[in-house]
Amino acid sequence: MTWMDRLGLFTPLDFTAVALLFSGWILIGLRIEMPGKQTSVSVLMAQYRRDWMEQMLTRDPRIFDSQILGILRQGTAFFASACMIAIGGALALIGNAERLAGVANDLTLEDDPAFVWELKLVVIVLLVVNAFLKFVWSHRLFGYCAVIMAAVPNDPDDPAARPRAVKAAELNITGARSYNRGLRSIYFAMAATAWLLGAVALIIATLLTLAVLWRREFASRSREALLAPETG
Repeated sequence: MTWMDRLGLFTPLDFTAVALLFSGWILIGLRIEMPGKQTSVSVLMAQYRRDWMEQMLTRDPRIFDSQILGILRQGTAFFASACMIAIGGALALIGNAERLAGVANDLTLEDDPAFVWELKLVVIVLLVVNAFLKFVWSHRLFGYCAVIMAAVPNDPDDPAARPRAVKAAELNITGARSYNRGLRSIYFAMAATAWLLGAVALIIATLLTLAVLWRREFASRSREALLAPETG
């Protein structure tokens, strides 16, 4: 059976659902990271990260700052480890696609060959692998940030103090951006699991995921708290 014959096992609705999944994943990421009139929580937090490094300049000792950065690194390490476990589990399922096909066909009441279920799992694996790479890079960037923070002179009037604090802030922001991209990839990987139940289920799961991400970034109480005036 050729690849064209295998792809013929999928319906136009399947291709539409997958296109919606990946286009939604890319577009919501671009919108979240794009500054504008309606700024996302992620963009708002970037300024607070710059303010954090400004406060670090005059904080003595800086144990509090190192503890916060350590917590951020722990979060990236946790999700990277979880992604590795998920990738291993998905690859194991692909290796036993015949058994998976039997269970899945009982759930969907369809008689699809093993290749269909293998390809559906591959889509999930691709998203989880992307998340793993983002978390690993985020972990490394937070490590770079820690080194730059340690290189900031204790004297805030030192000519090198403020420029290095600015560098640390930008590395921190870039690390957080990669971390958020990894989380979004996990969200859409979870949505992709709905494809095991069919194309309609995948479309619904993708739309729900987009709605959840939009609400958390643009219509959540956390965003309202960030935008609240800071007057006494």
